[in-house]
Amino acid sequence: MLKRCPCGTDMYIKMRTVIYSGKVEIDNVPVYSCPVCSRSEVFPEVKPDLTGLIGRLGAKPEKQTFSFNEWNEWADVLLKACSDKKQPERSDINRLIEERVNALLDMYLLAGSLNDAVWREELQKRLSQFSRQVPST
Repeated sequence: MLKRCPCGTDMYIKMRTVIYSGKVEIDNVPVYSCPVCSRSEVFPEVKPDLTGLIGRLGAKPEKQTFSFNEWNEWADVLLKACSDKKQPERSDINRLIEERVNALLDMYLLAGSLNDAVWREELQKRLSQFSRQVPST
């Protein structure tokens, strides 16, 4: 998945560690990176969840580490898609999204049969992450 950098070069998806306030490491954040000018941009579909996580940490967080792919479904899919060190193809990402949505829907049905409203709400939030704009390649 590529994005055009303002310098005119194609930017590539990489999984990076974001450091917040010098104390918090947030691993596996998908970021577009330019190999020419070194510009980096957080993948737009994960930005709301990343800023939400940072907002929960407050201005003076304790030292800690998070795996962002455990907080965000897009990050989890992209981590799997990027695991072989090549740029993910749209078809690979679509397949992984379909598999994950099906798994989440199965869990949603299970949560419903167990009358677990809290779990169903969490699964609903995770499913809604995929409804954000799908990036073009």
